[in-house]
Amino acid sequence: MNNKIEQPRIPEPELLLPQQIHSLSSKDEFSRCLISGALIEYQDAARVSFDKVIFKNVTITESSLHGIELTDVIFDHCDLSNVDFNDAFMHRTEFRDCRLIGTDFTRARFQNVSVTGCIGEFAVFRFANFKGASFERSSLVSADYYQSTLSGLYFSECNLDQATLAGCKLKDIDLSDCEFTGLVVDLQDLDGCVISAEQAASFAGLLGLVIKY
Repeated sequence: MNNKIEQPRIPEPELLLPQQIHSLSSKDEFSRCLISGALIEYQDAARVSFDKVIFKNVTITESSLHGIELTDVIFDHCDLSNVDFNDAFMHRTEFRDCRLIGTDFTRARFQNVSVTGCIGEFAVFRFANFKGASFERSSLVSADYYQSTLSGLYFSECNLDQATLAGCKLKDIDLSDCEFTGLVVDLQDLDGCVISAEQAASFAGLLGLVIKY
């Protein structure tokens, strides 16, 4: 799966210079730096851009970063829970072992983005545009993808229980190795969705079927 997603292009990441961030202003730009162990809180800034940046053990809280632009960025063991990333643009960006509980990615654009080993319960991806993205080994319980465009979106070994996929065309979306007892989907969007035999019971109710064991 990963060979379909372009990785962040950060040459010699070990040589990135440490950067301290205490506050953010709209249209701030950060490039070629390492942000480590920081607590960023109570920020309200639009269109902040990060290029070739690694965030490591960073917590962002009580903040709205509307229209944030991320290119060649890695978030490693970060806590971004409940942060407002509305209208974000992300290209070649990785989230590794991060907390994304309730994080708001409404109308965000995801291009070559990977989310691995993350806790994204109740995360919001409504009206998002995915163009090459993967979610792997992550908890996405009750995550909301309502009316998102899922072009080149891959799920692997994720917990999607009660996630909302209503309004999403699910053709070629493979959920067969994911875990869920129920999903919020529209019947007309299920055509071509790939599921396992064991998962078929979860969809039977949508079709008005009763499975007899």
